[in-house]
Amino acid sequence: MKRIQLGNSELSVPVISLGCMVMHQSTKEQANKVIHNALEHGVNFFDHADIYGKGKSESIFAEAIDMNPSIRENLIIQSKAGIRDGFYDSSKEYLISSVENSLKRLKTDYLDVFLIHRPDALVEPEEVAEAFSELEKSGKVRHFGVSNFRPRQIELLKKYVDQDLIANQLQLSIANAGMINQGLYANTSFDQAMDLDGGVLEYSRMNDMTIQAWSPLRYGFFGGFLMDRDAYPVLNQELDTLAEKYDVSPETIAIAWILRHPANIQTIVGTMTPKRLSEMVKAADVTLTRKEWYRLWQSAGNKLL
Repeated sequence: MKRIQLGNSELSVPVISLGCMVMHQSTKEQANKVIHNALEHGVNFFDHADIYGKGKSESIFAEAIDMNPSIRENLIIQSKAGIRDGFYDSSKEYLISSVENSLKRLKTDYLDVFLIHRPDALVEPEEVAEAFSELEKSGKVRHFGVSNFRPRQIELLKKYVDQDLIANQLQLSIANAGMINQGLYANTSFDQAMDLDGGVLEYSRMNDMTIQAWSPLRYGFFGGFLMDRDAYPVLNQELDTLAEKYDVSPETIAIAWILRHPANIQTIVGTMTPKRLSEMVKAADVTLTRKEWYRLWQSAGNKLL
């Protein structure tokens, strides 16, 4: 499995990671098969959040793998916090308690990476800085980042926190490519030219922040799958053509499209089906040509100017 450095840290991570959002729907035995299949393919990065199954995804993960120090040292575990029932919370008290509760559920002493899950309109960056410093000093968190943040929100945090923010988890797929489209439609009056995310793609590259792509196979906000032939007939035709050329699945091609971007994006796949993951990881070995990359982008409804 191809690996990259996460942000400007020395943490080496696989370009494809396993998202554990729906792991709470699996039995201990099912989760065990999913995790070990991932590890067999070099996917040792696991993405969690305290809100996933209200913490049950983290618990099932630890139980399924029979967490102990010898197993833990071969895993890279990331978790997120900040989404509560009906509101967002990035207060010092909540961030620290969330990490401590995640550690208990995961049966580990530390998180490799901790992200603030969503921007909080009531954020007090001084409190975030205090929380990060306490978590780092205690050894409970080794690296920090954010999720779904715009550049200026990141800059606000960076004014106060001492730690590097090495990752930003953002929605990205062929059909949800706003961060890419905004640059390609620059200096036009098309809707795609609207700067909805503050140039987060270019910002991330300039500031050595790794973008972690969530929902790489969906369209809309947790909408349907790209493989919905009624919704995206042209895209699916193109995916099929390239899947046949590279002898992989259409899903693999959709992930390879993300990995082809030179920003060194890490893709988070949330499948709990070992066979599907075994196919998806092949994307790390597929390098689309420029023409193929742009044809896929156009087949999702975009056009070159």
